[in-house]
Amino acid sequence: MAINVEPHPCFREIFWIALEDGTRRLATTNLAPGHSVYGERLVKFQGMEYRVWDAFRSKLAAAILKGLETVPIQLNHKVLYLGAASGTTASHVSDIVGEKGHVYCVEFAARSIRDLVNNVCAFRMNMSPILADARLPERYASLMEKVEDIYCDIAQPEQARVLADNADLFLKDQGWVMLAVKAQSIDVTKKPSDVYKEEVSTLKDRGFRIEQVVQLEPYDKAHAMIVAEKTL
Repeated sequence: MAINVEPHPCFREIFWIALEDGTRRLATTNLAPGHSVYGERLVKFQGMEYRVWDAFRSKLAAAILKGLETVPIQLNHKVLYLGAASGTTASHVSDIVGEKGHVYCVEFAARSIRDLVNNVCAFRMNMSPILADARLPERYASLMEKVEDIYCDIAQPEQARVLADNADLFLKDQGWVMLAVKAQSIDVTKKPSDVYKEEVSTLKDRGFRIEQVVQLEPYDKAHAMIVAEKTL
């Protein structure tokens, strides 16, 4: 069977790739042709290069496969990414927003941001690495501008509060957020579903309208993706 690439019917700049064995995988156009970020397969089709997007390595890909109906991150958007780690998902966000968009990558771990800088940002001019603690957004405010979207994937208690604090400073009016909730980083004694409800409640209290909550099993245990719009 020949390889085929088709645009995702719902999400611009995201694609379906049909591989030789007949399986279908998510993909994004490679903004850094010839360069793989985390060992993902690169596929050339009709003069373009695509990166196969591994849902077991990326919570955003997992959420799409689990029925996410809204991906607010769009072409040309500016995005604040909290907890960028070594850049697996952030690099796909970089592909989606394209050369005229930008991804501000906040990461606290020195080793992770070193990998992010050397293996990802060095090949992508639309990404800015920021070594900082997402709980203290005022400390990197001088490096930021207003953004359309915030994507948050941090292993911290009070994940929704940290996201909302950043949104107060950096999110444009009617901007959107995506929160990858790690239930066991918040409270290992509670059911994950109860943790998700508490994080949803926090976002509502901080002026967000909840669009959707998607649980990410089997790709990520005790994780959920919350998509919400800032209304206040």
